[in-house]
Amino acid sequence: MRLVADTRPPRTTAALYDCVVSHARTGRVRHSFRHRTFLWLIDPDDPPRLPRPLRAAARFDPRDHFGGHAPTIRAALDDYLAAQGVDLGGGRVRMLTGARVWGYVFNPITLYWCHDAEGAPVCVVAEVHNTYGQRHCYLLRPDDDGYADVAKDFYVSPFFPVDGAYRMRVPEPAAALSVTVRLRLDGDVPFTAVLTGERRGATPGALLRLLARNPWPTAKVSADIRRHGVRLFLRGLPVHARPAHPTQEGLR
Repeated sequence: MRLVADTRPPRTTAALYDCVVSHARTGRVRHSFRHRTFLWLIDPDDPPRLPRPLRAAARFDPRDHFGGHAPTIRAALDDYLAAQGVDLGGGRVRMLTGARVWGYVFNPITLYWCHDAEGAPVCVVAEVHNTYGQRHCYLLRPDDDGYADVAKDFYVSPFFPVDGAYRMRVPEPAAALSVTVRLRLDGDVPFTAVLTGERRGATPGALLRLLARNPWPTAKVSADIRRHGVRLFLRGLPVHARPAHPTQEGLR
């Protein structure tokens, strides 16, 4: 029997990123803020296995991604990609996300760097959640510098219409993480979000240190978004009505 070498890249070792999220809004009302959080970089085919006492602090549940009904996160991603005409051929995926912590999760954005069977990059999927319980995926084809442009199709902030386009920079993270999302609307850039982070080993000790500083990061992110939204409303920003959002093809 002839043995055939597996040319696929090795599975991704899970990592933690100690992050800073910055939002800047320009235009009629200027507003900016920064907050600390932490995120995971994992292989959805092989999520980290934590000691039992820490499992409630980091769960990766298929219900929290895509349509929420697939048996695994990877199966849901493959379903979505198939509906867009993309087949990874079993290639590896790296997923940047917040875990479910103490039973609660809210991920404004989850990123999936998708590779083919030989390890070449194919696409990036940006899965966006809003505070109304809705989700939407953007299929990105970044250039060599990590930039991709995509029309805005999803209601996120009540202070912006579902118009314009995003300019995203989504290079695959290494020792450092750097992601930028800019909204382009009517020739201006009224909103910019920047996510930066430093890689940490995905060890129980590293997780405990991050939790000591930020014990419930998912709840804090959700509360911060609402708190800043109230401040903007009180400063007189008009609210745009939220349109119906149809279920995307491939999100079962």
